[in-house]
Amino acid sequence: MRKMTSALLILVVALAGSRGAASAEPASDGPTPAVPAVALLTLTTMPSGWQGRSDLRPTLEVYPGGRAIKTPDATAADRVPTTPPQRLNGTVSPDVLNAALTEIRALATLDLGMPSATDQGTQIIDVMPPQPDQDIHVIMYAPELTQGLTTEQQAARRQFADLYRTLLDSFVQG
Repeated sequence: MRKMTSALLILVVALAGSRGAASAEPASDGPTPAVPAVALLTLTTMPSGWQGRSDLRPTLEVYPGGRAIKTPDATAADRVPTTPPQRLNGTVSPDVLNAALTEIRALATLDLGMPSATDQGTQIIDVMPPQPDQDIHVIMYAPELTQGLTTEQQAARRQFADLYRTLLDSFVQG
């Protein structure tokens, strides 16, 4: 009986001790908001010939509330694959983010066309809200090409490119 009581006591102390560990961090005014593990919005560019690169990263990641990370050299040809890309912390205005989310939903319904050329790069806009059934993935293959595309497809591609550029330009470092 004594061994059983000792074993239970050790178990309780071990479990309680792991929750009551001291911390050197200063007390805060409230709980620190959890940072989502997945960005709400990402912009990714895969340049021509990207298949040989396994180190590509999103060019821009925007989290709910506008916190953002820009990776300006994510696809730079002169960056050695073993060198991590530069990561800049900053924000995207909530107004810009909300307007972009509305426009992305509209873009997802448009036909961006599929150029006949391959290996000409790709641009992707991903929206990944907490509810997975609301994910949006808009992909523009061969962004520089318009040959063989309809007028409507070319207009949709310009709208995609303008939104992509607007989001990149709206990033404010700091």
